[in-house]
Amino acid sequence: MSPRVCIAVLLVVIGVTVGADRSVSAQVRPFEAADIYRQQAVGDVQLSPDGERVAYSVRKSDRPGRPYSEVWVMEIASGAVSKLGGEGGFASGPRWSPNGLEIAYFGVVEGQVGLVVARADGSAEKFLTPITGTNHPLPSAGERIAWAPDGDRIAFVSATGEAEDAAAGDPMVITRYLYKPTASEGMTRFNDNRRVHIFIFDRITNRVNQLTSGIYYEHSIDWSPQGDEIVFVSNREPDPDRVFNYDIYAVRVANGAIRRVTDTASAEYQPTWSPDGRLIAYLGTRRSLTSSETTMEDTHVWVIDADGRNRQELGGSIDNRQRNVRWAADGQSLYFTVQARGNVHLFQLPTSGGSPRMTVIDRGRVGAWSVADNGAIAYTFTAPSGPTELYMRHDGSSEPLTSLNAELLAERVTAEVEAFTFSSFDDRPIEAFLTKPVDLDSANRHPLVVMIHGGPHGQQGAAFNLTAQVYAGLGWATLMVNYRGSTGYGQELTDAIFKDQNGGEAKDVMAGVDAALDRYRWLDGSRLVIEGGSYGGQLTNWIITQTERFRAAIPRASISNLISFNYMAYYHDYLAVEFGAYPHENGIIDLLWERSPIRYARSVTTPTMLVHGENDNDVPIAEAEQFYIALKDVGVEAVMVRYPREGHGIREAAHQVDLLERSIAWYERHF
Repeated sequence: MSPRVCIAVLLVVIGVTVGADRSVSAQVRPFEAADIYRQQAVGDVQLSPDGERVAYSVRKSDRPGRPYSEVWVMEIASGAVSKLGGEGGFASGPRWSPNGLEIAYFGVVEGQVGLVVARADGSAEKFLTPITGTNHPLPSAGERIAWAPDGDRIAFVSATGEAEDAAAGDPMVITRYLYKPTASEGMTRFNDNRRVHIFIFDRITNRVNQLTSGIYYEHSIDWSPQGDEIVFVSNREPDPDRVFNYDIYAVRVANGAIRRVTDTASAEYQPTWSPDGRLIAYLGTRRSLTSSETTMEDTHVWVIDADGRNRQELGGSIDNRQRNVRWAADGQSLYFTVQARGNVHLFQLPTSGGSPRMTVIDRGRVGAWSVADNGAIAYTFTAPSGPTELYMRHDGSSEPLTSLNAELLAERVTAEVEAFTFSSFDDRPIEAFLTKPVDLDSANRHPLVVMIHGGPHGQQGAAFNLTAQVYAGLGWATLMVNYRGSTGYGQELTDAIFKDQNGGEAKDVMAGVDAALDRYRWLDGSRLVIEGGSYGGQLTNWIITQTERFRAAIPRASISNLISFNYMAYYHDYLAVEFGAYPHENGIIDLLWERSPIRYARSVTTPTMLVHGENDNDVPIAEAEQFYIALKDVGVEAVMVRYPREGHGIREAAHQVDLLERSIAWYERHF
């Protein structure tokens, strides 16, 4: 594999396009649904301490079932690569030893799943200990592996014992408030009740020591530079199922004694020690009510003294959502990602309180990243022009290290993506992204697909979107609107849907449609279709109850009844955050019914294909079932597509291909 194949990353500003050369040779054709099997993406990335090698995971979908991960190691100077885990081996989460000679990772050896250590070239592979997980939701969990500074011990997070599923009998007996699995699990119906704790594998004695125990979950670990403590995150509220409140703790390696570092009503995430061990950086919020599913409040970067004093918000000057915080090698600054106008940038911020500096400014999205002792940065990056690849930044310039999708991109024509801003119904500026048809002819009229993102607190646009590219190959444009409630546009815009779900943000989407039709006169306003997943599916359901403008709709994993959704999802605090109180309080249940799409099903005329995973515990399939029957009752053409073995989001590659092909057929039938 040669890492030196240059992948163009083109910048886009408002009104400037992003995309590949649109001249099409005989060998080049538009993207198609089957390209899902060929698309690859770099996931995790870890630079060796000296910055000379990089370990990274690659996500593939070329085998039956769900995507799988491989781990590769590249020598940066030569581009030579080696694979950990052998041919056909599944692996993830690589972490370098302190001396840079070995890598610990999660892998499979002779049928055993667990912690593995190997040399950087993949040799001397050794299985250390089995690791098991839990299907209990642990949102925004951080590191699962942490090396001791001396390299002789490795801490890891694992569940204890067999599943304690009290709901497996006859009759089934439920006692927990959170009794369902997490959103993406998709394989079972009930929480396995396994707690995850911190363990240490001693490489000298080849023994495992369980460091924490009890009824709580401990995760997101980091080993102190002095080697005496491991910092972690845990929710130790009297009833943690009912009150989501992560705090930071530290456990002494010698005796398991635990001390509390933070004691706030808000949530803290992903703690990491400073190189000198004096400070702990983390992500945090301020508000007392935070949802375990999603959060309206942006997370910011904080630091605190190791003894729990002098808590300080460092990221407050950046009014956008921050993630993935890590220290520079000298301990004088912090790196973290920031969502901004559909992008994700990498920032560096001095701990002394200086001005933040944008390190990776390209139009697109930084995902995982790692910084070496010499200041070199490896990071994953996607732009509208291509899937996620691995890049290296040093001395102010970036270059691609991988070209996993070069062959696919060379055989396909990539549609242009243009960003534009419009004034919504109340004159609020809203940004949207339009993917143009690859055969754009201004003399002809092209259909428009409205694609609504989920969350609601998320963003879309400045990243590769295979579905939109496939639609573009069919001559269809795709519109993505970052409606109020989205992240990346400041806290005020994110908060703008408080107590107003299916209100202003739905109007933003429709204002975006009108703005696109006015801006791009080659769009055919009589051939509009609409789709969205999760909250985007909820908005799709709502919008088709309010207008007859769309010829077809495809809501995926969608909410139709806010009341039933609140009581059937695996979490029950999300709507309390969004509406300011639980449904039984302050008349909120009446407002939820007023904003539920199913209440207005009698107004729907749009042919609708509802798509859902059979084992979705984030938005239970009953939401699709209710709306399907309601649409049938009022005489609307409706189809329900149910995918087995799927949770919140369709993950099996064959299911993804089937869904995209079904979507195309549904739209073509109604255009």
